[in-house]
Amino acid sequence: MVEAREGARVRPTANGAVDAPPATRSGRPPATSHAVLERVGFELFARQGFDETTVDDIAAAVGIGRRTFFRYFVSKNDLVWGDFSSHLSRLRQLLQDADPGMPMMDALRGAIVEFNRFDPAEVPWHRQRMTLILTVPMLQADSTLRYASWRKIITEFAATRTGRSPSDMLPGLIGHAALGAALAAYENWLAAPDRDLAELLDDSVRQLAQGFAGMDVVRADAG
Repeated sequence: MVEAREGARVRPTANGAVDAPPATRSGRPPATSHAVLERVGFELFARQGFDETTVDDIAAAVGIGRRTFFRYFVSKNDLVWGDFSSHLSRLRQLLQDADPGMPMMDALRGAIVEFNRFDPAEVPWHRQRMTLILTVPMLQADSTLRYASWRKIITEFAATRTGRSPSDMLPGLIGHAALGAALAAYENWLAAPDRDLAELLDDSVRQLAQGFAGMDVVRADAG
């Protein structure tokens, strides 16, 4: 559901913890990045719990000040979600690039699967991210607005494909249903670590598509 690709790598220690950047000799705060803060934050969440870990804890573990942390993330919740806005832009682009001749639900399924495809090295981090998002009450409340943004992209795509307004019920229904299908796949994936996320997403949206069969005909009729 939430794509989490980071550019920088953070070295794990022998016990699985994450090395923070060393302090500079000049006494200035060490350079850091979104990826470093995310990795250190996730390590602390796993060890201490999300609610028990503070922004000050994360900043101290990285060797930076609280003010520096807020240059990268507006909150602890924001750290868990990563650069969500950029990831949404990628989802929108995947849908825009879909073959216009492809059935709407097939195009939607392909985009959702590709949007949630990860390098094997990133899978454990993404699993931890989604476990937090789907189980921590504070993050579940925070997810409302973010999921609304995700649904909006799907709704606009469905509106274009069916020749309707995004405010009509059908495109909105497709947006909500697609989100439900994706979340169902993620819940199954978290419950069964041996399952493949891409296969679960593909199967979930494929089953959803059966209920929306013929929606592209609606587009033709509307024109």
